[in-house]
Amino acid sequence: MSIKSFTRLDYCQYLLSSPINYTLTNLAKHLDGVSHDRIKRYLQGVKLTPRLVWEQVEPDLIQSSQGYLVFDDTVLDKSYSRKIEGSQWQYSGNAGGLVNGIGLVSCVYVNPEVDQYWVIDYRLYDKATDGRSKLEHVRQMLQSTLLAWL
Repeated sequence: MSIKSFTRLDYCQYLLSSPINYTLTNLAKHLDGVSHDRIKRYLQGVKLTPRLVWEQVEPDLIQSSQGYLVFDDTVLDKSYSRKIEGSQWQYSGNAGGLVNGIGLVSCVYVNPEVDQYWVIDYRLYDKATDGRSKLEHVRQMLQSTLLAWL
């Protein structure tokens, strides 16, 4: 069995294409010759930034005068996991109460003319680490988007 190399592009494409099950175990099931442990070791040694999402999406994004940005916050539920860095107790509308999870604020560009959307930016919400509120993350993403398009 040949061992396939695993790259940052592999991981980014997986996250963009898998909105429901984004676990390392699920990813490893879909890659021949790449184990869950190999992916984990890779991710421990690399820094993935929101800028990488933009770099992957920008060439395919179709802008429109009717287009708009959508900002959304969600909680990635980690209630059944052991201690995970960045997880904290926070309200989840999906769960209808408090869950231990990772807060994620995302920015999506929507083009209604072609009925498509693209995730173009994200921020992890962890006020204890970076001191920013969800609205401050939205402001930062909006400023980044405007700078990229002007």
